[in-house]
Amino acid sequence: MDEMESPLDRLREIVARLRAPDGCPWDREQTHASLRGALIEECYEVIDAIERADDANLREELGDLLLHVVMHAQMAGERSAFTLEEVAAEVCRKMIRRHPHVFGDKLADDSAAVLRQWEQIKRTEKGKSAGILDGLPTSMPALLRAQNAQKKAARVGFDWPDAEPVFEKMQEEIAEVRAALAAGDSKAVEDEVGDILFTAVNLARKLHVDAETTLAAATSRFIKRFQAVERELGDRKMEDTPLKELDQIWDRIKHA
Repeated sequence: MDEMESPLDRLREIVARLRAPDGCPWDREQTHASLRGALIEECYEVIDAIERADDANLREELGDLLLHVVMHAQMAGERSAFTLEEVAAEVCRKMIRRHPHVFGDKLADDSAAVLRQWEQIKRTEKGKSAGILDGLPTSMPALLRAQNAQKKAARVGFDWPDAEPVFEKMQEEIAEVRAALAAGDSKAVEDEVGDILFTAVNLARKLHVDAETTLAAATSRFIKRFQAVERELGDRKMEDTPLKELDQIWDRIKHA
C-alpha cells in the first residue's frame, strides 16, 4: 500500500480488482440483488457488536458493511449509473439540507423538534404528493416497520397522549381475536392477531421501549431458559416429560 494512499482508496482498488475480467469469479458474478441477503446479515452483525459493546468486533463489522457500500458503488460505476464520490456527495448535501439548525438559521431546541423538522424537509424534497408514510421499505423487518410507521405518524400528532389508552386498545384487540375464533373465521383471526402485535409495538413505543431490541432480548432469554431446562432433564427426552413438570423446572430456572 502506498503511504500516500488512503485506506478507502485502497479498498476501492481492491474491489475494482476483484470485479475485473481477470479478478475473482465469485465477486464478478455478484449483482445488487444477489448481495441483498448478505447486506442484511452484515447489518445484524454490526448491531450484535454494538449490543455486546465489543469495539474490536464493531470495527471489523463496520468494515464489512463499508465493503458492501464500496461494492455496490463499484457495480453502479461499471454501468455508468453513479460513483462512490457521488454517493458521498449526495449524503453530504442531504445532511446539510436536513440540519438547518446547525448549518443554517433555523432553531431546534430538542431531539423531538429536530425529528419534526427532518420529516418536514424530507416531505418537501419528495414533492407535494409525498405522504407521511411514503418510503417505508416493505423489505424491512415487520416489527421495525411497524415501529417506524407509528413514530412517523406520532410526529404529526396522530398518536395517543399516553400509554393508558394503548392498554385499553390491547384488551379490545384480544377480545376481537376471541370473537373471530368463536366465529371460526381464520382470516379474521389472522388479521386480529396482527392488530395485537401492532398494538404491542405501540405500547412499547409509548413506554419508551424499542420493540425490536426488546423482542430480541426476550427471545434470547427464552432460548437460555429452554436450554437450561434441557440440561436439567439430562438424558430424559423433553417430549416424554409431563408439561406440569416442565413448567415447574421452567419457573425454578426463571426465578433462580
